[in-house]
Amino acid sequence: MTDPETARHRRRPVVRLGAAAAALALVAPLAACGADDAGGPPTINLYYPPEQNLQKVVDDCNAQAQGRYEIAYRVLPRQADDQRVQMVRRLAAEDSGMDLLGLDVTWTQEFASADWIREWTGQDKAEVEQGTLAGPLDTARYEDKLYAAPKNTNVQLLWYRKDLVPQPPTTWDQMISAAQQLKDQGKPYQVLTMGAQYEGLVVLYNTLAESAGGKILSDDGKKAVMDDGTVRALEQLKKFATSGVTSPSFSNATEDPVRLEFQSGAGAFQVNWPFVYPALQEANPELAKQVGWARIPGIDEGTPSKVTIGGVNLAVSSYSKHPEQSFEAARCIRSAEHQKFSAINDGVPPTIEAVFDDPEMTEAYPMKDTILEELKEPATRPLTPAYQSISTVMSAILSPPSGIRPQQTADELRGAIADALQSKGVLP
Repeated sequence: MTDPETARHRRRPVVRLGAAAAALALVAPLAACGADDAGGPPTINLYYPPEQNLQKVVDDCNAQAQGRYEIAYRVLPRQADDQRVQMVRRLAAEDSGMDLLGLDVTWTQEFASADWIREWTGQDKAEVEQGTLAGPLDTARYEDKLYAAPKNTNVQLLWYRKDLVPQPPTTWDQMISAAQQLKDQGKPYQVLTMGAQYEGLVVLYNTLAESAGGKILSDDGKKAVMDDGTVRALEQLKKFATSGVTSPSFSNATEDPVRLEFQSGAGAFQVNWPFVYPALQEANPELAKQVGWARIPGIDEGTPSKVTIGGVNLAVSSYSKHPEQSFEAARCIRSAEHQKFSAINDGVPPTIEAVFDDPEMTEAYPMKDTILEELKEPATRPLTPAYQSISTVMSAILSPPSGIRPQQTADELRGAIADALQSKGVLP
């Protein structure tokens, strides 16, 4: 199974409308991709991240279209940086060769504010909102309007060794204490997760901040807050990083190396995305029998964590020559039937709640109830068109986590985020 988050959570460059000039040289050859065959049905160019079995979904949607249009799956680069740069450049140049876009959940507000994507209205909007989980829907809105259709979502889980830990911890302090006891006993003890200077570190901190009841931005997304809850999250992240239970590579760790380290037997705990489950079964089936899963620990006993969601939203380009067919194609691709297919075959959790109840999901997703539990009370990353700038400065200031000075770091983050909201002080 491919991992949708490993490719997605990379430190992303900030690319603004100034990229239009660089894009002009690309317009002529790229626009040809969207040209329809003379006299044939319109081609709906779907630009979407690599997903191994998505072509089968596209083929099924094309059959259902019965010749009214033909979806062409244009596979974006694997790295999120490259995906975003390609789309931003072409949209800034008003390239009509892009119709349907697969956007990381953190990009929807940026693309909507730039008028690069169309609002979902009427029956199209009603169909998308019907039965879709609230958290993913929040990532698809901008200024109370719907600009994308959540196609799949994702959340991290706590993976733990049942042979070492009888019951999963419910707070980070409990997890640190359990790991220290295992260390004293000479057993595998490490708590493995992502701490490198990139989006994965922002995701970790955002989960801690939301779990502590903290606010990074104001509700309208226009002001840096960094309240007491975010300071408590900084204290927790600093305590974790200096507790002696992390991997020596923690400050450089990304998703897949964390998975591999846990598979080798070094860790007692792992905080990572669900892609690790089938990978572990294939790579180390004996260890897999000893691994359980649980909700990521919270900050306070009795207060459940709020876990940061990922995923992909489908948006229709403002420059598409075939918007009506593009909206229809998007509805087909993210239908309940196709979300179930993609969940089972590509490991990307659905955004339509009823799909989780399908009996076929149980074998593919034995942890589906825990995933759904987290999805019903999720944390979203700051919803703002300036998110890429904010992510860049946050990952730089938070790295390395062992160097955090909670109150001073919160003050530094507040100032840097405020500048990022105004597009100040952030290198492209």
